[in-house]
Amino acid sequence: MVIKLKLKKEDKYRLYKLIGREKMIIQRYNDSMQGEIRDVVLEVLLEHGFEYDRLKDADLKDINGYYFAKGGTFFVGLADGRVVGTAAVRKLEGGMCEIRRIYLKKDFRGKGNGEKLFLAALDFAGKNCAGVVLKTDTTLKKAISMYLKHGFTFVEEKEGYLYYEKRF
Repeated sequence: MVIKLKLKKEDKYRLYKLIGREKMIIQRYNDSMQGEIRDVVLEVLLEHGFEYDRLKDADLKDINGYYFAKGGTFFVGLADGRVVGTAAVRKLEGGMCEIRRIYLKKDFRGKGNGEKLFLAALDFAGKNCAGVVLKTDTTLKKAISMYLKHGFTFVEEKEGYLYYEKRF
């Protein structure tokens, strides 16, 4: 016997979360997502003991200008129409890119979603840049392991951050 229920979007999201069936899809940023993106980034920052910094995080107020206008991109992980993760690529001088903004809500971790977002950014960088750099906090061990797994090499540690790069 099959029972069909009509659920509101919020209730469907809660049900999927409860039974572990929420699926994340990746798509490019659009302006309607800006507020949700900022909320996800802030939530993850606070969870890891960091704070929102209006100067360091100024890119979140102008994603089009900071990423797209300079030849980069910004990916968004969505589950049931809600932003649950992010990944961005910023073009640098000399044909290099920087992968940034790898953020994922807690409920979506441990399922390969963070790696999917990271690989979307890495694929874009591989097609559009000669190499890619990234920086991460020393406490983010799972992220560091993922970067090394995908061919990044350690460059330096500076002011509590680790810097990695990969050439294509």
